[in-house]
Amino acid sequence: MSRNIQEFASEKLGEKMLFAVHESGLRVYVFPKKGFSKYYAIYGTDYGSTDREFIVPGETEKTVVPDGIAHFLEHKMFEQPDGSNAFDSFALTGASSNAFTSFDLTAYLFTCTDRFYENLDILVDFVNSPHFTDENVNKEMGIIGQEIKMYDDDPGWRVFFNALRGMFKNNPVKIDIAGTVESIAQIDKDILYKCYNTFYNPGNMMLVLVGDIDMNEVLNRLDKRMSGGKNLGEIDRPEISEPRERVREFVEQRLVVSQPMFNVGFKDITPFTSGEELARREVATEIILDALFGKSSEFYMKLYNDGLIDSSFSAETELEKRYGFSLIGGESKDPTAVYSAIKERIERARAEGIDKNDIERTKKVMKASGIKMFNYIEGMGNAYIRMLMKGINPLEYNRIIDSLSYEDIMERLRAHFDTENCVLSTILPAETGGAEAV
Repeated sequence: MSRNIQEFASEKLGEKMLFAVHESGLRVYVFPKKGFSKYYAIYGTDYGSTDREFIVPGETEKTVVPDGIAHFLEHKMFEQPDGSNAFDSFALTGASSNAFTSFDLTAYLFTCTDRFYENLDILVDFVNSPHFTDENVNKEMGIIGQEIKMYDDDPGWRVFFNALRGMFKNNPVKIDIAGTVESIAQIDKDILYKCYNTFYNPGNMMLVLVGDIDMNEVLNRLDKRMSGGKNLGEIDRPEISEPRERVREFVEQRLVVSQPMFNVGFKDITPFTSGEELARREVATEIILDALFGKSSEFYMKLYNDGLIDSSFSAETELEKRYGFSLIGGESKDPTAVYSAIKERIERARAEGIDKNDIERTKKVMKASGIKMFNYIEGMGNAYIRMLMKGINPLEYNRIIDSLSYEDIMERLRAHFDTENCVLSTILPAETGGAEAV
């Protein structure tokens, strides 16, 4: 069979990416690593916890599902109709497997050093063979219910989601990925099958492979396991209108911690986009965060020497097609003082600018990190499926870094880092048990 395989190469990086669309509609990417003894595969669907409302292709009525259903579905996928478990199948071949659900992505993965194509067959087969019954759905409710309760007492999880709830009014990114005990109690096999058939159709999915892999052999394997004509078309997901204003500035909760934890949050309210425009926004934000708050910054050294922060202090951004935010956080004896210092540093940067030497240093570090990534196949797979889902070619990332001007970065600073609408989420020590966020 003739294959339309496209090749994208970067002479500077000495790397290439192969791309093909299988007749089923599945997008397949291979990052060939000649001579590598390790393989990595990640099979993902453009579907996560924020997909609470959607219109199935061919229907006219909106479907609204319980919170936590994408995560619930991920848990159930490993159980096979014959009673076996996909984890066991991978173990027999010596592969290590896992899965995860995020706000906008559900993915199934494995890594191995041998029998790659056999493991690929296992991966494709179990993801394409859902098995939901009243009995196994009810059984899973108890398991996931315990997981939810565990996260309710996890300080790092709570300081994160409390910050999101302080920032977002309408966007479902503020809702816990696993849902609540009450919401998952509404899940049954019928709604699981509806979500599976909608979002797990090949046209909404992507297979990313890293290692010494033959694209033609991959496509031949898929021919035997996936038939054509399953692509439903684009799923209608309603636009989410989010005001610029925060919901509340301060969110505080008491849990059993030895020292207060904090997150300072900035939400992104620019219009949803994808591709290079989104990549430029993401890179500009990362440059700002590192230049102002990275571990080599003047800010970090001063607050560290003053005893206000420790090595847990970090800054990160998460910008996706349907939501976005930046967080600065860690542990501190006085989170309020750190919060004030962060706002002051941003205001000073907006008024005086950011040192151009700091920006150039950050760009060099980011490009070096991107180059090192090509020697770490798990990191490549996990990072690149997210980029590709957003319409970003990973081989173009360093070019995008170089293309950003000083003015581009300052414009992003003014647009995103709004000190009038940022949020401080804190977890304070409690003598006994936990308490609701206030």
